[in-house]
Amino acid sequence: MVNIEEFVKRLKSIMDYYEMSAALLAEKIDVQRSSISHLLSGRNKPSLDFVLKILKEFPDVELYWLLNGVGEFPKKNNINPTPTLFQTKIEEPNEIVQKKLTPSVNSSIENSVEIERIVIFYKDGSFKNYLP
Repeated sequence: MVNIEEFVKRLKSIMDYYEMSAALLAEKIDVQRSSISHLLSGRNKPSLDFVLKILKEFPDVELYWLLNGVGEFPKKNNINPTPTLFQTKIEEPNEIVQKKLTPSVNSSIENSVEIERIVIFYKDGSFKNYLP
């Protein structure tokens, strides 16, 4: 459950970071000024629609940070993240599509398995779909 007092503090942090008033925030995310006022006073809880509008308008805001204070604000953009166990090199999608998988663990897979498509999922919930 979202702690409303903490949510309000984080909402104020967003407003301070972008140097905007409650009225300007309301205009930016297309809600009534009274909605912002009621949230800031603790009278109302944020709706899902409100949270989604914040995330859409301010890409530096992470969902879990906004709701629960988990993570950081502003969001750090790692263009070249440290490789994980499954990712040793970031390749261009076209390079990946042109390669064929060669099984190394399971020998029952044919040696010429072709890639149908590649889907890359990002932490912000978006994704890109690449077809050969």
